[in-house]
Formats: sequence, structure tokens, C-alpha cells
Amino acid sequence: MRKLSLVHVDAGLEWRGGQRQALFLVRELKKKGFRVFFVVQPGSPLEQRARQEGLEVIPLAMKGEADLWASLKLSLIMKKKKCQLAHFHDAHSLSLGLRAASWAKVPIIVAHRRVDFPVGRNFFSRKKYGPKVDSIIAISEGIKKVLVEGGVPPEKIAVIPSGIDFSVFEDVRDRDFLRREFGFAADDFLVGIVAALEDHKGHIYLFQATKLVRAHSPKIKLIVVGTGSLRLELESQVQQLGIEDIVFFLGFREDVPRILASLDLFVLSSHLEGLGSSLLDAMACRLPVVATRTGGIPEIVHHGETGLLVPPKDPEALAKAIIELYHDRNLAHYLAERGQQYVRRHFSAEAMAERVIELYFKLAQKKGVNIYEGRS
Repeated sequence: MRKLSLVHVDAGLEWRGGQRQALFLVRELKKKGFRVFFVVQPGSPLEQRARQEGLEVIPLAMKGEADLWASLKLSLIMKKKKCQLAHFHDAHSLSLGLRAASWAKVPIIVAHRRVDFPVGRNFFSRKKYGPKVDSIIAISEGIKKVLVEGGVPPEKIAVIPSGIDFSVFEDVRDRDFLRREFGFAADDFLVGIVAALEDHKGHIYLFQATKLVRAHSPKIKLIVVGTGSLRLELESQVQQLGIEDIVFFLGFREDVPRILASLDLFVLSSHLEGLGSSLLDAMACRLPVVATRTGGIPEIVHHGETGLLVPPKDPEALAKAIIELYHDRNLAHYLAERGQQYVRRHFSAEAMAERVIELYFKLAQKKGVNIYEGRS
């Protein structure tokens, strides 16, 4: 029986790639017999999904990194559950969680880093990623590089890529869902992006590329899935570009696998990106992909093999790649097949969990924490 008692904390209020990855990991840990408690924002999509998975969920309002009341409550939870390891999945939970773990005397602390934003060299960043954190999981080599440049010792960083649940894509049989919902013609070419409507996802460059694409073929349509702070601004930009008749904002959707199955091509236009979990989903769904050469994306999209790569913030190159795959369906099919094979080999949720468990055991041994109650 595994004795290691784990608390996982995610302070996210919206359902995004990081929250889904945290859910996958906690679910796999439970399957493998760990005592794991999941602390999440009350009323969040993550809480709802975690409960549906049958996980032990502890809702806790976390109002920001300086929320001392939340830190106190979290420390009491850690003490009550006799937690030996605390795993924080986002920057907000890490800041308030470090205080809580210190007060509760939790011996092992792990942080997850999923974004390739530069790490500040100020006091607060040094404290957040300082000696109290035993290990930082970077989801790509690109993120590790950013962390090292920010002053984090490389030996403290473990690169463990994100994982995906393939079963949700295997169950999808309907590939004409979007065509029926929006009345698209059979020969319309549906290009999609699933990403938060935030600056670093680069939607504006994709919209500029779409204007160029429209001049080439009006049969190419753009499907935009996601929510975010730039929704109104991006809709206004679409109108200013005169492409509102071929760009469709779907907002937040629960049925992303079904949407992906309806697409002909997936695009990710980020200029900052940790790895791109939506790319993994698209590739698992056997979609050809066009993505930007930034962050950890080139670690999964190998140009000409598992997808096409273009420079970030380059609408002309993005448009050219989309048009190329619109015309060359044989190349699109080849990239889709190779992409699906690649992610199935390297990016399963089970493989991610196994590597995280290996890290836990290594840290427990280093800290002298007893992992097992007994061995058979």
C-alpha cells in the first residue's frame, strides 16, 4: 500500500489546458493507489470535472498570491490530511501554497510550470522558485530553458511533457457535426484553433492570415474555440479586417473532441507557448497541424513530418502554410497520420503520470520520507 499522501493544488478559475493536465495527473495517481487530495477553486469547471472523476476534492477560495487566509486554510488541510508532498499546478497556488506548506511542515514541494513567459529576477520570483521548492516540472525543454535563464538551477528542473486521454477521441464517430451546425458546404475547408483568447495565443496574426487566405479561396473558414479577456477586441478586429463572414467564434465548448473531428486543419498561432496541449489533442484526432516555431511547440511539431511550422507573428507565412495544406491533401494526410502516431507514442496521460511518480519517489528518497507502509 502506498503511504505517500499527496495534495495537489490548482487556483485556476477557468477551464484551460493546465487545469485539464492537473486533472489527468490526479486521476492517474488515484488509479495507482496514492492517497491524493485535490484542492481547487469552488464552483470552477475543474471542481465539477474532478468530482465527476470521483476524485477527493477540497474546494478552497484562493483570491491571489497574497491571500493569507487561503494559505492558513490550506495549511490546516495539509495538517489534517498528513500530507507528505504538495504539488502546485499554477503560479498563484504556488505562492500561497509555499506559505501553507511551510506552516504545515510538508517535507516535499513540487511545482508545475506550463508557460514559457520569462521568469522575473525580482525578490518574489526568486522566492517562488527558490530553495523551498524541491523540484519544478517543466512541460518542455523550451520552458526549462526559460527557467534556467531566470536563475533556476537546471538540476532542480524535471522535463515531463503533458499527457492526453486518447479515449475521448476514439469515441467520436461524427465528423460532420460543424457542417450541420453552421450549414457549411461539403467542400468548405474548416480550419480551427482552440486557445484562450489572450495576447500570447496570437489570434490577431491568425486573423490577418485569414484575410490573406480569403483572397485566395473563400471556401476556407476559421473556427475559433475558447474564451478570454480579448473576446470583444478580437471580434472587433475581425470586423475591421472584413472577414466576419468566414470567422466563427464558438466560445467555451464542452465538446472539443467532436469539434476537432469536424475540422480539416488545426492551427496554433501563439508567440509564447509552453508546449501546446491543444496541438496534442488535434494530432491525437488525426488532424494536420500548422503551428508557430516558439516555446516547446517544435518538440512535438517536426516540420514536414508531424506538421508545418512557421515563424511567430508572421501572417504571410501562416497563410501560405494553410493554403499549402488546402491544396495538397496528400501532404495533409501524411502529416496527420505521422502526427497521430507520434503523440500516441510519446504523450499519453499514463506515461506522464509514471514519470511524475518516478520524480516523487526520487524526492522522497532524498528527503528520507517513507513511501510505503509495507512491501509485499
